[in-house]
Amino acid sequence: MRPLEILIPILTAIYILWPHPRPLFIRLAPALSLLATLAHFTLEGYRWQMISLYTLSILLAITALIKIGITTDWPAISSWIQRLGQGLTFILLLLSTALPALLPVPSIPSPRGPFPVGTTIFELTDESRRELYSGKDEARRFMVQVWYPAEPLLGNEMSGWVEHPDVYGRAISDFLKLPPFFLDHLALASSPAYLDAPLADTNKPYPLILFSHGWKGFNAQNSGQMIELASRGFVAISINHTYGAIVTIFPDGTIANNSPAALPEGAPDDEYEIAARLLADQWAYDLAYTIDHLSFPSSAIDFGRIGVYGHSTGGGAAIQFCGTDSRCKAILGMDPFMRPVSAEVLQNGLSQPAFFMFSQYWTDDTDSINNQLFNRFVPNLPNNVGAVTIDGTKHYDFSDLPMLSPIAPQLGLKGPLNGQRVTEIVNSYLIDFFEMTLKDKPSALFDGSFEDFSEVKSR
Repeated sequence: MRPLEILIPILTAIYILWPHPRPLFIRLAPALSLLATLAHFTLEGYRWQMISLYTLSILLAITALIKIGITTDWPAISSWIQRLGQGLTFILLLLSTALPALLPVPSIPSPRGPFPVGTTIFELTDESRRELYSGKDEARRFMVQVWYPAEPLLGNEMSGWVEHPDVYGRAISDFLKLPPFFLDHLALASSPAYLDAPLADTNKPYPLILFSHGWKGFNAQNSGQMIELASRGFVAISINHTYGAIVTIFPDGTIANNSPAALPEGAPDDEYEIAARLLADQWAYDLAYTIDHLSFPSSAIDFGRIGVYGHSTGGGAAIQFCGTDSRCKAILGMDPFMRPVSAEVLQNGLSQPAFFMFSQYWTDDTDSINNQLFNRFVPNLPNNVGAVTIDGTKHYDFSDLPMLSPIAPQLGLKGPLNGQRVTEIVNSYLIDFFEMTLKDKPSALFDGSFEDFSEVKSR
């Protein structure tokens, strides 16, 4: 919860729990809570999850002020009735606070690198390819978000976590099987990146990192990682793979929802494999086209130092891209989905330095087709930096999604390992790997001298 959202129930609780008779400064606490509510409306923004708390705050403020204004004595009330009233009111306060606490406004942590971060979003259209999943004869088009070292100006605003949060909120709610309005408060979520801020001047071009999300993912799902990379002197780009993403919104207002036919659940294995490989090829072409037609100052990017990483199906697309495009100089996979990877790439392997992180949930499924394919693939990696499993994690621990709620484990969005610890581990490996492979920076994580991550096991 945000600061004023926390202050409102604290002031209210102090008033409710203070024993009778209350001194004047305690009797004024509901009025202060009401002032905090008005400040919250102005500074933080209203959200529906707080309605019960707003109502309780207003009612207690009115009754408290009335009592202060009345000079005649109130009829005596027995102490047990007073305690019962206090107890019931406090329970009501707890219930009113529970919903905003369980559905907080997401907050991306501030990056630790030396650069402020800017971000911009734009559309790319590949006229040489036809769209596979729209049912129309039209060119392939997709959205791209870039995070980069910036020199923000006074008028640059902080970006939201997602563009068009109303549409993404409904789509993510549907994915989580929640009512469509449950995540309306995503409109209040911001990230520590300045929207369309000027690029930071540099005497040396920045290395480029490309990210490919998973099936039903989206470009902003790993914003925290992209912002962290940009703060350390990388240009980081995330592609929103149209019809594979949970939703895509184009500048002309067109909305393209996820197409289930692109990765047909429940289809026979041979049919599914064909569809998956077709999808991975399309996503790999999205990565290649982004490099070729990036709407960003090319002089600021070192195209000789390109790293690629992906999550889930995007991890498979990253492998496919790096197996067929020599511009990829380093690859990292997070729970990479191997079934979309072509037989040629599985057999020939990758020449680039490669590193893979797995959740415990995926590693423990030892007999899965995915694990069998990965085990066949690993011996074909001459520059294999390693593969690790993070104990206590699930598939979406590699994304921003666990920040949606403290009950993310119950929603299936994370494992039992503390979220801050997961972020520390994942970001450390991500940053060190790309700084080691693209900037020739030594890493204690990869030379074996760092042993503080007891949750990390080699696989």
